[in-house]
Amino acid sequence: MKPHLWVRAESRPNERRTGLTPEGAQALIEAGLEVTVEESPTRVIPTADYARVGCDIAAEGSWPDAPRDAVIFGLKELPDSDTALQHRHVMFGHAFKGQSAGQHLLRRFKAGGGVLYDLEYLLDDSGRRVAAFGYWAGFAGAAVAARCWIAQQKGTIAAPVVGFEHASDMVTELRAALSSTDTHLPGVIVIGALGRVGRGAAELCNALNLPITKWDMAETASGGPFPQILNHSIFLNCILAQPDTPLFVPKSALSASRALSVIGDIACDPTSPFNPIPVYDRVTTWDAPALRVWDDPIMDVMAIDNLPSMLPRESSADYAEQLLPSLLGLGAIDKGVWGRARDIFNQHIEAV
Repeated sequence: MKPHLWVRAESRPNERRTGLTPEGAQALIEAGLEVTVEESPTRVIPTADYARVGCDIAAEGSWPDAPRDAVIFGLKELPDSDTALQHRHVMFGHAFKGQSAGQHLLRRFKAGGGVLYDLEYLLDDSGRRVAAFGYWAGFAGAAVAARCWIAQQKGTIAAPVVGFEHASDMVTELRAALSSTDTHLPGVIVIGALGRVGRGAAELCNALNLPITKWDMAETASGGPFPQILNHSIFLNCILAQPDTPLFVPKSALSASRALSVIGDIACDPTSPFNPIPVYDRVTTWDAPALRVWDDPIMDVMAIDNLPSMLPRESSADYAEQLLPSLLGLGAIDKGVWGRARDIFNQHIEAV
């Protein structure tokens, strides 16, 4: 029986991305896979484009009734439910770091006998993720952080954000907004500048001609404190919190004399016990991108957890290209990249 990939419609608000382009779907079909794509009124790529290359089209949200052997592929979380999960799912599950919602998800898999192949844990032989949205998360995160700073110069807090058809449109709007402030350009420090996220953040700053300081592991190896961070107007955190991650901005910095007034926590893990920026406790949203954590001097935190969705076309094309070689290997789903992801799932499901 040939492998069957079922691409579900995303249910999260403001989520227009996809992990499979029509060109990728055509490659899968030519390789002998069956591909079903759900209708979606929000996906950045029209459903008709998938039908044109030979995909079967299914109703939006019909994946629970998909054939049992189908592999259900989406990006973000499933709709809230207590229903047992019987299928094999490929998605960002956010279930392996002790998150409460993740534990509930794992219980659903355990009840139904399904399997989670978490996109974050699709790793090559060297342990590197085979596909990531990091670059566009960094690019968009730096843009929203800049919007927060611009709003501060006008005596307000950042307004709701929207998505853009192209990254160049985002840059054009920001250039105009910066020129309207009639003040100095903000100095930016990026930590994690050598990674995918950091490179995206730095690219946005370069496009706006913002003065930028780039730090990575070498600059933070001392373990802190890092008073240099407070000398910049904007701090962009581009590294995931780990047990050995040093503290970057302690709570005591809020009341200190500082230039820093915007933190863009692009890594966005406020509930982690290893959070290097423990000055806030929840993610921010498209409707309310900035969380004011201190009034005098002002400090706003931007911590949106689906930043690449602001640039759905470019981020989808980039991610889908990275992931396609692994999808072509779905016929051997318990080997290689897929086998390693299954092993990680098995380790965590045993503890539920």
